[in-house]
Amino acid sequence: MICLGNICRSPLAEGVLRSKLPSHFIVDSAGTANYHVGDSPDYRSVSVAKNHGIDISFLRGRQFTVADFDSFDVLYAMDSSNYQNIISLARNDEDLQKVSLLMNEEFPNENREVHDPYYGNEKDFEAVYQQIDSVCTLIAKKYQS
Repeated sequence: MICLGNICRSPLAEGVLRSKLPSHFIVDSAGTANYHVGDSPDYRSVSVAKNHGIDISFLRGRQFTVADFDSFDVLYAMDSSNYQNIISLARNDEDLQKVSLLMNEEFPNENREVHDPYYGNEKDFEAVYQQIDSVCTLIAKKYQS
């Protein structure tokens, strides 16, 4: 799960997907920028996750690296800008094929984005949670089939 700073959308998506998959699945998150490396998720993401029974308070921001192409089978970008940042680091077609927009799992080829709630309020974070929860339910079913 990859967004810009790894403090709002991607840690929330990491927590939601982890809650829906067995523990042998490895779910992680990162940001394409290094603004918040080592930082806790935004308190509003922590709060909305907690309201839905998910603890993401222990997560820490990290920056996406080329090594992530080797560590993960699937890389989900939250929006087109971060998608472009990720694919610019791809070394080959195999790397490129691992990257997609998260919402394309629910709305194939529509290239919908998970909007960044950072400058919004708790209502915006709840809307992002609902969006992420819906698509993560589909992803969990897909990988457990």
